[in-house]
Amino acid sequence: MSQPVIRVEGLSKRYQLGTIGYGSLHHDLAAWWARVRGREDPNMRIGERGRRDLHGDFWALRDVSFQVNEGDRVGIVGRNGAGKSTLLKLLSRVTSPSSGSVRVKGKIASLLEVGTGFHPELTGRENVFLNGAILGMKRREIQAKFDEIVTFAGVEQFIDTPVKRYSSGMYVRLAFSVAAHLDSEILLVDEVLAVGDAAFQKQCLDKLQTISKEDGRTVLFVSHALTSLSTLCNKGVLLANGQLQTDSTIQTVIQQYLETQKGLQTEPGVNRENIQRVTTNGISGSPQDRFLMDEGVVIRTRIRELAPGQRAYCSVEITREDGIKIVNNVNTDSGFPYLEKNGVYQISFAPMMLYPGRYHVSVWLGDATSEKTLAHFENECHFDIEKDNFAISRTLPASTGVLFEKGAWSFVGD
Repeated sequence: MSQPVIRVEGLSKRYQLGTIGYGSLHHDLAAWWARVRGREDPNMRIGERGRRDLHGDFWALRDVSFQVNEGDRVGIVGRNGAGKSTLLKLLSRVTSPSSGSVRVKGKIASLLEVGTGFHPELTGRENVFLNGAILGMKRREIQAKFDEIVTFAGVEQFIDTPVKRYSSGMYVRLAFSVAAHLDSEILLVDEVLAVGDAAFQKQCLDKLQTISKEDGRTVLFVSHALTSLSTLCNKGVLLANGQLQTDSTIQTVIQQYLETQKGLQTEPGVNRENIQRVTTNGISGSPQDRFLMDEGVVIRTRIRELAPGQRAYCSVEITREDGIKIVNNVNTDSGFPYLEKNGVYQISFAPMMLYPGRYHVSVWLGDATSEKTLAHFENECHFDIEKDNFAISRTLPASTGVLFEKGAWSFVGD
């Protein structure tokens, strides 16, 4: 049975608003003296207001407790501002907690931001050795893995060039390669992989699986790419507003996260019944949420409570589970006039050749005159694309993974 390597108990991190220093004692004293005398901060830019006038406590994390076992691959999920990056900084001891404790058994390698730990004036070669030394490795240990690190990053030609001249992609490739190849029991990875191209992202995920399953290393991975998380991770942690919501299997965590993103959002005063229901159907019209790769998809939207003479437009968006937008179609853009009466409207997409996976449907309804939102269903329903041996043998587009004809709108009545 695997043993716990990370124990987080009652972990909280509080920031006090309005108390950020200027970076030098001279400037901090000048700001304090001006505040005491009731005068304007001499360090602020002309016209700047409010940034240092805010006071109070902001809890980035509050009373978070969980544990991670050796060899676990943990996906940390949550909306922007949920506390994911703060948690990794506390685990890697970049910052200290306000309360609670973090107990770690083993050496940690972290990749929290692009180029973390790199000195811009040093070459790629020098930064590899610098990072290894920071992690406590000896020179001969780094030298033994040096060629493998450089080859994986694909920067052989530029290894003796100062990293300040690297592109962001080269930066993150080398930084990830160093963190993944050097000797550490625990690897913390924040969303930096979004910088790399699709091929390198897959290469990184394969490497993370290898070092976890074969080498027994523990990985904590923050990402909004839910497909990548479900492929790589076996466990998950869901954060919301700095608090722990779920600590379970990655499938359970992703499902709960999607449920929190689902629902009706409207502007103040909007009739919540303007969109009554959104469903996915087959070409025959029957309700369906599973399709083969070369099947067409029909999305039906029931519109209610349009005022007499009111004209509205409807927009349907299909988003892949990892957040990539696949389709965004507005009725007036596809040759269909504005919606002018209540009933069921549908948009039919010809066979789209989507990659296997889960896709989410969002629908907007807007007033054609005022351009105000009448209703907005965010991730209201979803459908799954399954493999089709005939379709998968054909050439799929490499860029977005989708090929579709423009949707056709139609009114099918009540």
